[in-house]
Order: sequence, then C-alpha cells, then structure tokens
Amino acid sequence: MSEKIDQQPSEPVPAPSRRMVLALGAAAASTVVTIRPALAQTAGSVLNCEIPVPAPQAAGNYIAADGSLVAPGTAGSFPPAPRNLTGEEVKVMLRGGPSPAGIDSQSAQAYANYIRRLQAGMSGFTCYASLQMPR
Repeated sequence: MSEKIDQQPSEPVPAPSRRMVLALGAAAASTVVTIRPALAQTAGSVLNCEIPVPAPQAAGNYIAADGSLVAPGTAGSFPPAPRNLTGEEVKVMLRGGPSPAGIDSQSAQAYANYIRRLQAGMSGFTCYASLQMPR
C-alpha cells in the first residue's frame, strides 16, 4: 500500500530587485549605527562590574593559592579581599599585571585563581564571563 506522492516542480524564486537589495542594505547600516553605541556602553559597564572574593555565601573562608576556599588559618591561605574587585582590576590581574591597590601580589594571584574557578550561579560569574568575551 505505498502511496505515490505527486511532486510538482517548484517554481523558480525570483531574484530580488535592485531596489529591495538597496533597502535591505540601508536597514542593515542603520542597525549597525544603532548597535555600536550600545556595545561601547556595554564595554564600559563590563569594566565597572564587581566580583566579590569570596562570594557572600562563602564569607569567612580564606582563599588557598590555587583559588579554592579553605578554613581560616589554613597554612598558605589568604584572607578575603578587603573589597569587591572591579572588572578592570580583574582583567589586569588575569593578564599578569600589577595587583590592585591595597592587595599584595601573592593574595592577588590567589584571588585570580579563585576568579578563574567561578561557575554559573556564583556571585561575580557574569562579570568574569563578560571579561572573557572578545571585543
């Protein structure tokens, strides 16, 4: 009981007119002009976002050199950052630049390792992820 399907040759699709192509190009150009300032604003806000080290739900923990959370007083660990770190500070730290003001280089390295371990749902993750986006 196989049914034969009637296949009609499809009608050729007409090529777009020159006027239509020009109209689409103009619409695309205006979209680019509109989006560009938004991207510039986004880039600025990314550098101003903040990352707490450690996240508020882990307050009271210290940061080990590898970036893991450990109990206070653990040998080789560092106290929490005295303040939230800005996206700009984190970007510089992750590239091996100088430590943020008021933070020694060993603590900064531990904090950078902690930030690299951030996962979705953790405080500061969205800021960190946005710093990873190519511009």
